[in-house]
Amino acid sequence: MSSDIALRVNDLAKCYQIYSKPRDRLMQMFAGRRRQFFKEFWALKNVSFEIRKGETVGIIGRNGSGKSTLLQMICGTLNPTAGSISTNGRIAALLELGAGFNPEFSGLENVYLNAAVLGLTKEETDHRLESILRFAEIGEFIDQPVKTYSSGMLVRLAFSVAINVDPQILIVDEALSVGDELFQRKCFSRIEAIKQSGATILFVSHSAAAIVDLCDRAILLDAGELIASGVPKQIVGNYQKLLYAPADQRAEIRSRIQSGLSSVADKIGVEIDENPPGKSETDEVFDPGLRPSSTIEYSSNGAEIEAPGIYTHSGRRVNNLIGGRRYVYRYDVRFNTTATNVRFGMLIKTITGTEIGGAHSANRAHEGLPIAKAGEVYAVSFEFDCRLNPGVYFLNAGVLGAITEEDIYLHRLLDIDMFRVLPDASSLATSIVDLNCLPSIEHLS
Repeated sequence: MSSDIALRVNDLAKCYQIYSKPRDRLMQMFAGRRRQFFKEFWALKNVSFEIRKGETVGIIGRNGSGKSTLLQMICGTLNPTAGSISTNGRIAALLELGAGFNPEFSGLENVYLNAAVLGLTKEETDHRLESILRFAEIGEFIDQPVKTYSSGMLVRLAFSVAINVDPQILIVDEALSVGDELFQRKCFSRIEAIKQSGATILFVSHSAAAIVDLCDRAILLDAGELIASGVPKQIVGNYQKLLYAPADQRAEIRSRIQSGLSSVADKIGVEIDENPPGKSETDEVFDPGLRPSSTIEYSSNGAEIEAPGIYTHSGRRVNNLIGGRRYVYRYDVRFNTTATNVRFGMLIKTITGTEIGGAHSANRAHEGLPIAKAGEVYAVSFEFDCRLNPGVYFLNAGVLGAITEEDIYLHRLLDIDMFRVLPDASSLATSIVDLNCLPSIEHLS
């Protein structure tokens, strides 16, 4: 394996034998290969990919898609039915909550046990113990059996051990969804530090924002198969499109994702000139060349979003905006089927897919539009203050409602429109959002 490859998975597969009743298992023992008393369930089928050293790769997919099975095989806690796995570096894994912990042992005993499993000697663990306990923040409970711990305490201790073994490959499986907001931020901050140190990270999450923010690349699994790999924003969009697909269109949508035809294009991370030649820094205009090439459209479930755009209060369409001014984001919704409890929404994102802010027309179903009849068209408007710093941003549009009894997306468009916030030489603001900070400096002595 090449020295710059941290992990290689080749044609990996995992098959489980499913027995309909206990006696069939006994019958199979006697029958051998002459007769089969079980059904085969392939949790993973012919999955292949490589991860380079220093890469952070996210794995996303619906429940039952094979994500956790894949990670368990990479970590060596589950044997594959077929295929091979090659790793280059020390692996630290945080899989399901409390995996590898003995409930009868104290927290301290489990620290040494878990650290030994991850490859540390007792002396190395002694050296790291203070850092482990300080990060876990469970105080005097460290001497109590872990069976008495809350789920938050358990995951804090498990994560603290995993990140303090100086991993060259860190594997995290959804465990960070447990715990309060302060701990989650603390974990993500440490993962960012590990990433900056050059470690390889394999990260499983249902959180689209976490995948986009943390990962250099993303992999989409579905029904045990790897169906797409690429830019996180694109993969997350395809995952959401597949997740909300109508049952009768799901196979076709899955096929299009697998063949790379699921969106207009996948050039998401391209550089965009924020102030192209010929444009004045004060031109609040509409540039017809400023169009998204990463649009992803969900299948229609009874409604269609049309004509999205940003307008000034005088009704002029623009996509070169001036910070500090107020604009209107508009789109029309045409209903092909009668729907109830209808709500509309919008969202602004960065080029990398980070969600900045948005709004919806109602917080709860009964507060939405009571009924929208087939054939009706509604104009939807969201006024907003442009408090963004210079850069290029993308817009989503969505409509939610009920055709029968269940709320579903009637239509949704990702990256359907985009705009540029023009440079302002007088602005002292930094990062993405202009918080209207007013600096003050006073000479004290």
